Amino acid sequence: MIARLPLRLLGLLSGLLLAVSALAAPAHIEMEIPAARLSGEGTFRWFGLHIYDAQLWVGKRGYDAAQPEAAPLALDLQYARALNGRKIAESSRDQLDKLQIGSAQQRAEWLEKMAALFPDVQAGTHITGVFLPGLGARFYLDGKRLGEIADPAFARGFFAIWLDPKTTAPHLRKALLPDAPARQ
Repeated sequence: MIARLPLRLLGLLSGLLLAVSALAAPAHIEMEIPAARLSGEGTFRWFGLHIYDAQLWVGKRGYDAAQPEAAPLALDLQYARALNGRKIAESSRDQLDKLQIGSAQQRAEWLEKMAALFPDVQAGTHITGVFLPGLGARFYLDGKRLGEIADPAFARGFFAIWLDPKTTAPHLRKALLPDAPARQ
């Protein structure tokens, strides 16, 4: 039957299939959040420099800013440039400082855990963080498991860097949340 379809229609169908497959969650995200869907995506720039592109993936329960700990989610960052893993950890700690999340001692402990876990990245490298309610956060490097930080307070704070209404990157937050509500 497919062989009888005009070539133009076959081209349109194949384009549609590619578009639909592009919306499918990467395997490591689907494993953590069955039926994950892309909530939104955006770019983070620092003084005009393209640092990374971000995608927020949510499950059926979505993401609710009033109850940020209610459901798992995944934040995938695709880096646009080479960065040192320690610097990524320090930048995350600095954001936690600005949001006043955790005590100074907690932030120091979290910094060391992140620095031990986060690798150096190159342009095109993906680091995915998965928020696991009540458990902590699990991290992936290009789809392969890096490790986890089993601390619910850390996980809440870490994802607040992007999702808290007081984030220092409100334009990115807005870009990540357009399809965040729960679905029936």
